[in-house]
Amino acid sequence: MVHSSHIFPVLRYRDPRAAIGFLVKAFGFELTTMHELPDGELLHAELRFGVDMVMVGGFSPEIVASGRTASGGAGGLYLSVRFVDGHHDKAIAGGAKVTRPLEDTDYGSRQYSCRDLEGYEWTFGTYDPLGEDGKVADA
Repeated sequence: MVHSSHIFPVLRYRDPRAAIGFLVKAFGFELTTMHELPDGELLHAELRFGVDMVMVGGFSPEIVASGRTASGGAGGLYLSVRFVDGHHDKAIAGGAKVTRPLEDTDYGSRQYSCRDLEGYEWTFGTYDPLGEDGKVADA
């Protein structure tokens, strides 16, 4: 029986190495694992953000043939951060394109949204659905 579960978003990029560099520089992720084929092709990478993680990869011929696309859809990722104003400034300096400016919401979060270099939508804010009273610790 599983006593705990984890969700690890998997993001596929046309240029996964450039995406990894962007995620590290603009959003503050830490590259923890990278698996490559003997020819140097990136198979899979894991990047940590605090205690959480996303997995990054490229497009295999099977994925391309299936017609699946990576970005520009209606979905997105939300990450809770303590110091959202500073994070916002770092993201802009790293090349993120802001789609919703910093704002204080009716439900008590301070947040902003942006797109990465291939169009994924990311929202960073002080609301933490798993935190006490919905707040990031020490926010």
